Amino acid sequence: MDNQQDLLSFYRAHLHQVIMPFWMQRAIDDENGGYFTCFDNTGSELKSTDKYVWAQGRFVWVLSKLYEMHPQDKNYIEAARSGVNFLIDNAFLADGTCAFVLTKTGEPREKEPGAGYHRSFFADCFVVIGLSKYAAVTGDGRVMEEAAALYESIIDRIEAWNIKTDPYPIPEGYKAHGVPMISLNTGQELLGAFRRNNDPRAERVKEKNSGFVQEIMNDFVRGTYLLEMVGRDGQPKDTILGSYVNPGHTIEDMWFIMHHAMEENDKGLIEQAAMLSREALRRGWDETYGGLFQFIHKDGGPPWGGKNGIQDSAMVKTVENNWSNKLWWPHSEALYTLLLGHHLTGDSSLMQDYEKVFDYTFTTFPNPDKETGEWIQIRDRRGRPESKCVALPVKDPYHITRNLMLIIELLSAEVF
Repeated sequence: MDNQQDLLSFYRAHLHQVIMPFWMQRAIDDENGGYFTCFDNTGSELKSTDKYVWAQGRFVWVLSKLYEMHPQDKNYIEAARSGVNFLIDNAFLADGTCAFVLTKTGEPREKEPGAGYHRSFFADCFVVIGLSKYAAVTGDGRVMEEAAALYESIIDRIEAWNIKTDPYPIPEGYKAHGVPMISLNTGQELLGAFRRNNDPRAERVKEKNSGFVQEIMNDFVRGTYLLEMVGRDGQPKDTILGSYVNPGHTIEDMWFIMHHAMEENDKGLIEQAAMLSREALRRGWDETYGGLFQFIHKDGGPPWGGKNGIQDSAMVKTVENNWSNKLWWPHSEALYTLLLGHHLTGDSSLMQDYEKVFDYTFTTFPNPDKETGEWIQIRDRRGRPESKCVALPVKDPYHITRNLMLIIELLSAEVF
C-alpha cells in the first residue's frame, strides 16, 4: 500500500466486503438465538448445528465491537443481543461454570457420554469477554453482573488450580501459558465494561491483570522466547512440552501485554513485548514455504524432547502432529501486533516484518470463491487447504474480525 489511507481503506473493505457478509448471512440463528459456526474449512457447508459456547461468546464480542464502531447499524447490536440472551438462558450451569457445547435449541450436550457439560474454563472466559463488550457498549447492568459473577468463578478456580482446559489438556506437574494469557484478556474486557459504567470493581480486576502479566513475563518468558508450558513451580522442564513455543500465541499475547503496558505507561514492557513478537516471528517463520508454523522447538525447527511420563498426553500428540500447520489466526494476530509495536516503538524492523506477514496472509488465506467469502482458515505447510479440526470443529468468527477492527482503529488514529 502506498500510504496509510490506502491501507485503512483496504482493511475496511476487507472487513465489510469479504469477512462480515459471510457471517451475517449464514451464522445468525433467528429462530433459536445464538449463532451457527460449525462450517467446513471452505465455508461452503454447515456441518453441524451444535453451538460451541466458546464460539458463541467470541461472536458476541465481534458483533458488539462492530456496533461500537458503527452505532448507526442496529443489526449488529440486535444480533449480539440474540447471542447474549442465548448464552444467559442456556449456557450457565448450577455450579457457576458454563457448558462446553449446546444443541441448536440450547440444551447442554456432553462432548462424550459421561464427560459432563463443563469441559473448559476457556469457554467461560470467552463468555465473559463477549458479555463484557456487550455491557460496555449498551450499559446493560444485568449482563455486566452475569459477566462479573462468571469472572469471579474463573478466578476462584484458577487460584485453586481446579480448571478444565479442553481442548488443550495440561499434564500433571505442568502449567500452561494459555491460562494467564486468556485470563489477562478476559480481565481487560471486563475492566473496560466496569470503567465505562464507573464501577469500583475495576480496581480489583486491574490488580488481577497485573498479576497475570507478571506471571507471563516471569514464569514463561526466557530471554527472547516464551515457553508454552513450564513446571507448576514456574521453572522449565526438559521435555517436548517444556521446550516448545507457539509463535502465534506469543505474538497474540504481546498485544495484550502492550495494551496493559500502555495503561501503566511502562515503556520498558512495551519494548520487551515488541522484541518478543519480533523474535517469535523470526523463530517461527517457514523460510521454505513462508508463513508461521503452529508449533516449534524453542531453538527453532520441529518440536522435540523427552516424553517420559507424558507420552500418552493429548498435548504431545497435538504438538507432534500439527506443528507445521499454517493457520489463519497467528497471521491475523501478527498483522495487528506488529503494526501496534511499530506504532509504539518506531522500530522499522517491525514494519518490515509486518509487510512480510501481510504479503503471505493475503495471498494465502482469503477464499478464492468470492461468492462464499471469508478465509480458508486451515492450511498445510505449503499453504494448501486442509480439512482438519483445530481446537474446535468450527469456522472461527473471531481472530480475523477482531484484528481487522483493531487495525482499523489504530490506522484511523494515525491517519486522522
